[in-house]
Amino acid sequence: MQGLADQIMERASTLAEGAPIAAKSLLHLGTRAAVDQALSRLVRRGRLIRAGRGVYMCSLESRFGSRTPSVETVVRAVSEQRGEVVASNGAAAANALGLTTQAPIRMVYLTNGRSRTFSVGKQTVEFQHAPAWQLLLADRPAGEAARALAWLGPDKAGMALETLKRKLGPSAFGELVSIGPRLPTWLARAVSQAAQV
Repeated sequence: MQGLADQIMERASTLAEGAPIAAKSLLHLGTRAAVDQALSRLVRRGRLIRAGRGVYMCSLESRFGSRTPSVETVVRAVSEQRGEVVASNGAAAANALGLTTQAPIRMVYLTNGRSRTFSVGKQTVEFQHAPAWQLLLADRPAGEAARALAWLGPDKAGMALETLKRKLGPSAFGELVSIGPRLPTWLARAVSQAAQV
């Protein structure tokens, strides 16, 4: 008879690389306590990685040994598993758009879920609850631009908008203008003024 841990690993082997394994999706194999215990053992043995409460992933095997999936893969998996909107924070967005050369040291993501931290290998990832306007167009360049502008603040937003207008192109900049009414007043004003120039 196959053990519970072996059944879990057999199921995990059928999933795509980086796909999450939810403890609740394994309840057909045994009781919740037994499933949780088997998952904990698999994590201790290094066969699974705990990506968040009740969410696990397979470690990736290569010719150099096993490694954890990328932080982005884990964040996407946790987001999908929990049904949350997750987006890069303003500092990371500003860096990605070339508005600052400062690279964020901490891995911080904004979410409509609760604030929490979890580990991905040796890195700590932080989810911060954010207002709805910061998660508008979360996976689009215009949403990234809105978060970057909010992080830069009112003093630097004007100059940054000139750069963004060139960098984003008319379509993405139009998306930014379209969400203007849902942004804080100072940011909506700056975006509106940049659109008129």
